[in-house]
Amino acid sequence: MNRIESILAARVASRPLTRRSLLRAGLAGAGMVGAAALAGCAGGGTQAAGSGAASGSGLTKVTFALDWTPNTNHTGVYVAAARGYYEDAGLEVEIVQAPENGADALVATGDAQFGVSFQDTMATYVSSDSPLPVSAVAAIIQHNTSGIISRAEKGITSPAGMMDHTYATWEMPIEQGVIQRCVEADGGDFSRVQMVPSTVTDEVTALQTDQVDSIWIYWAWAGVKCELAGLDTNYFAFADIDPVFDFYTPVIIANDDLISSDPDTVQAFMDATRRGYEDCISDPDGAADALLEAAPELDGELVRASQEYLADQYQADASQWGEIDQDRWDAFFGWVGEQGFAPAIEPGAGLDTQFIQ
Repeated sequence: MNRIESILAARVASRPLTRRSLLRAGLAGAGMVGAAALAGCAGGGTQAAGSGAASGSGLTKVTFALDWTPNTNHTGVYVAAARGYYEDAGLEVEIVQAPENGADALVATGDAQFGVSFQDTMATYVSSDSPLPVSAVAAIIQHNTSGIISRAEKGITSPAGMMDHTYATWEMPIEQGVIQRCVEADGGDFSRVQMVPSTVTDEVTALQTDQVDSIWIYWAWAGVKCELAGLDTNYFAFADIDPVFDFYTPVIIANDDLISSDPDTVQAFMDATRRGYEDCISDPDGAADALLEAAPELDGELVRASQEYLADQYQADASQWGEIDQDRWDAFFGWVGEQGFAPAIEPGAGLDTQFIQ
């Protein structure tokens, strides 16, 4: 076992199983068709740590690890594959499903060169004595569109309204710290929020059947799904409660060894990926077609509605898709350190902005 594998093994052993991990495990069978899709050309497995490799076609082979089953967070990658942007950039890109401990592990060991992560997830490993060798290189969505959803009849119109109601917790310290900050900033008593450890995978059913009263969701998928189901809901976004919670979720991460040894490959991948996401912005219906072709098991109505929503969110008010504002990045990590959820995190830790130009 090498150094990186030892670090990962220790982290997985010491870290509570997260809701994201449980979702990945519970839904693994639902999205294998799309997640196993090969972008650019056929064939090829993962490569040696931190490196791409030339294929028989003369293209450089790299692997991109999803964080979960295929969804509209990933559409730009599928569009770039379907429209030949990776091939044009000299790349053969394999899109794979991440294991239970996430894309971060695959990218850190070099079994994938690129993947999807979240800034709050990265906070658990960028501040250690042996940080994982990965860096965020682009924001998939410019602002944090996650928040708390509940049925309207529950009366949870603001964070303080969560008091004396149940909340489906992932049992993650940062997650619960965000909830506590929002409730208390709204004048509420966090101790009165009834935490229910839960592995909710169907938010509509969970709310309709009163399994829980409130759930942390990502609006582009679960929120849109609730709308399509005709559910009457209340929702508040964390970024509207406190600007420090406008952190980056999700992001594209890259292997640090690849960044240092072969920045041209990283640049080529990011340029092609940016083209894919720019197409998602300008042509959401065509982007939905690309995702559904790669992952036909997905609900077409949900995919199309989600793409329409995200067309305005991928880039939002940034000058171009993928930009990461280091001040916002550092503000969230600063809050994480101040709350004691991780050791103090250095400015710019886990971030490399050179490939978005």
